Amino acid sequence: MKRAGKGKIRELGVVVGKLPTGAKNDLTDVPGVRVGHVTIQHELEDGECACTGVTAILPHGGSLFREKVTAASYVINGFGKTTGLVQVNELGVLESPIMLTNTFSVPAVTQGALQYMLATNEEIGDTTGTVNIVVGECNDGHLNSIRRCVVRPEDAVAAIENATEHGVEEGAVGAGTGMVAFGYKGGIGSSSRVVSASGHTYTLGALVLSNFGSKDDFLGDRLFACAPREPAAAEAVEKEEDGSIMIVLATDAPLSDRQLLRVAKRAGIGLGRTGSHFGHGSGDIAIAFSTAHKIPHRTESVTETRVQLREDHPVMNELFAAAAEATEEAIYNSLSQAVTTTGRKGRTVHAMPLPLR
Repeated sequence: MKRAGKGKIRELGVVVGKLPTGAKNDLTDVPGVRVGHVTIQHELEDGECACTGVTAILPHGGSLFREKVTAASYVINGFGKTTGLVQVNELGVLESPIMLTNTFSVPAVTQGALQYMLATNEEIGDTTGTVNIVVGECNDGHLNSIRRCVVRPEDAVAAIENATEHGVEEGAVGAGTGMVAFGYKGGIGSSSRVVSASGHTYTLGALVLSNFGSKDDFLGDRLFACAPREPAAAEAVEKEEDGSIMIVLATDAPLSDRQLLRVAKRAGIGLGRTGSHFGHGSGDIAIAFSTAHKIPHRTESVTETRVQLREDHPVMNELFAAAAEATEEAIYNSLSQAVTTTGRKGRTVHAMPLPLR
């Protein structure tokens, strides 16, 4: 669902940062990465409304359990209800899709992702150990009747099965259906950057679930200062809670889990540039993974050998900048791609006024 005549902010002449983008300017520019959504939007009785969904991010198209990837997470502000990040940070690997949804749907989405992993990996819990499911969330209760818990495990399975390497659908889709950012319609946004060094080229992509900030916090207006804006349909809404954001970073650069943690921290720079101050009640969490290595679940070898970037090579600084730039632009894209949405109790959150072409 895209706003008619609108698109990513670069299509409106707004450029963030200095580094070049990938061909699609989204997370799936990292080879093999897939993104899928299930959008749930319909009226319920008594003025209530289902306005929510599920988003799935898959590091590659094979078995994530049998071929894990290196990963890390960083908590910018911990007012969140995620699953699976304790083990990710302990072992430095990701072995399931990364799932995004609303706060009260974390259990259902965890169950659905687990069912998918069990159905596609018969050895889990039988001839080998259990599986670590990763789920992140934001509170979409302003537009979505969150207490109704309309998301079901099968919606999580469908989001995984819908995942594709094609361009990421952004805005009010999937987990972003009911999200609000800076008082306007937020949701899913994505961007990417390409860095080169010593004959090697690496891509870093960011995908965000934006649901934070008030209109007065927004700093992105500085990017639009020189362009006429479309008229505002209505005032931005104000929510009582601080809101949250989930940030997923993917790269094909060969990084260790410790290096990925360093990269994930830089997502906070991009978040801050948009106007966030990481509020008290905001769950601001970044998850980063690298597709450069596939780590087998079973092996007879006592040791393993991996290539990783040198810590002191200038390319690391380029990746840090890429994480900040891609995160910032992904947030703006979540706003530019979102459509005006009406949810529970007749509440309407308008799309942000954007520069005219």
